[in-house]
Amino acid sequence: MSEAVVPPPEAAAWRRPPARFHLVRFAFLRGLGLIYAIAFAGLLWHAAPLWGRRGLSPVEPWLARLVEVHGAQAPWLRPSLFWLDASDATLHAAAGLGLVASLALCGGLANAPLLALLWVLQLSFVHVGQVWLGYGWETLLLEVGFLAIFLAPPLDPRPLRAGPVPAAVVWLLRWVLFRLYLGAGLIKLRGDDCWRDLTCLRWHYETQPNPHPLSWLWHQAPDGLLRLGVAWNHVVELVVPFALFLPAPWRTGAALVLASFQVLLISSGNLSWLNWLSLVLCLAALDDDALARVLPGPLVRRARALPVAPLSRPRAGVVAGLCLAVGLLSVGPVANLLSARQAMNTSFDPLHLVNSYGAFGSVGQQLHVIGIEGTADDPDDPAATWRPYELPCKPGPVDRAPCLVTPWQPRLDWQAWFAAMQSPERAPWVVHLAWKLVHGEPAVKRLLAADPFPDAPPRAVRVSLYRYRFTTWGEAGWWRRERVGTWLRPVTAQDPVVRDFLAERGWGGP
Repeated sequence: MSEAVVPPPEAAAWRRPPARFHLVRFAFLRGLGLIYAIAFAGLLWHAAPLWGRRGLSPVEPWLARLVEVHGAQAPWLRPSLFWLDASDATLHAAAGLGLVASLALCGGLANAPLLALLWVLQLSFVHVGQVWLGYGWETLLLEVGFLAIFLAPPLDPRPLRAGPVPAAVVWLLRWVLFRLYLGAGLIKLRGDDCWRDLTCLRWHYETQPNPHPLSWLWHQAPDGLLRLGVAWNHVVELVVPFALFLPAPWRTGAALVLASFQVLLISSGNLSWLNWLSLVLCLAALDDDALARVLPGPLVRRARALPVAPLSRPRAGVVAGLCLAVGLLSVGPVANLLSARQAMNTSFDPLHLVNSYGAFGSVGQQLHVIGIEGTADDPDDPAATWRPYELPCKPGPVDRAPCLVTPWQPRLDWQAWFAAMQSPERAPWVVHLAWKLVHGEPAVKRLLAADPFPDAPPRAVRVSLYRYRFTTWGEAGWWRRERVGTWLRPVTAQDPVVRDFLAERGWGGP
């Protein structure tokens, strides 16, 4: 009997079955459902105080101003369901519907119509959210959520009992993950000398928006460790992403490195759901064989029992069209990545289908914080007592620990970080907030942690500017602070200048 011919390893590799992605789809869509749920819970909480008719940035007058500027093109430039109606009831209903649909997705029900509903609702809010929804994680959720429509089963809402998983969509998600990290790495190298001389982490943990308790601990680390952290950041963001396009062992290793890096970032600051969505996106770099090592055995056996079948012709055509569209829409973001004048967190189409990303292109060396204060005394009296309005997460009393809220985003607290680096003309919402508080507007008070005037509004409200520094080992409290000056002069209930300032922006009434 002749000996059996054993094919060389290279030949055996050609006969390996194609990677399976049923477990990847199952885990990815559930994780995406969790992120959507956090996003829509935040929208539901902030709807009235930020975008309602008595909120800080009401949607209806803003849409009217868009029409004045762009005419009939306005709805096409910012597609949103709220062009039909932007009442408080509609805002709450849309956010509530999104939350319910998100929880269904979290629970394991997933199909293309449900994912399309979530994407349309998120897009509608982003296009009317103004400064409050202008962050990279909003557009990242839109880009990932759009691709998820095509990853999900067309109709059957059970991902582990549905048809084949389009591998091309998994690769498109890897393309998002690649651009997310590489864009973040390049913007740092181009944006600030401290990233190049490895010193940015001396200040980052203290000066970032809304630090949390572990940020204080990271800030105390030795300088050598902080420099090593910057160097590791460059490796993770500029080198590791290229392994996403290599065979499974390398790609799996890259996914683990990228995911562990996100865990480190979560341990150092409240960056909304950006890091959490990035963790979910890392699942797309895996295949079922990798996930089978960590998921429960019954789930793995159910996935492996599913037949391997090709996509139907109609669905294959849709996926091919998606790949072509993403390829064409990637020209702008790729050109931006290669540009010496790279812009971070930028969209190149009204639907935010393919975007550029990046964070902390520059790092401030001082943390300035606005402090909103009211008085029942004559505001012109030097002896007037000014009492602070406290926000839940913005640095406030020096003995209060920084908050830990990630992946939740207290949007008023977050936006206050930017306001401290701007003027009242560049951050008019702060003027509007002072106006609301001096009139005792209850809609915005729900966003406060402490209201020093619960029974009657103050006589005047002002905004001071403070500089905050972390304490060091052995010092009492969490912060040291000093008053730098006045950011916004005292505002009274009958202030004609402020009334005209707000009226120019369509913000009439108290």
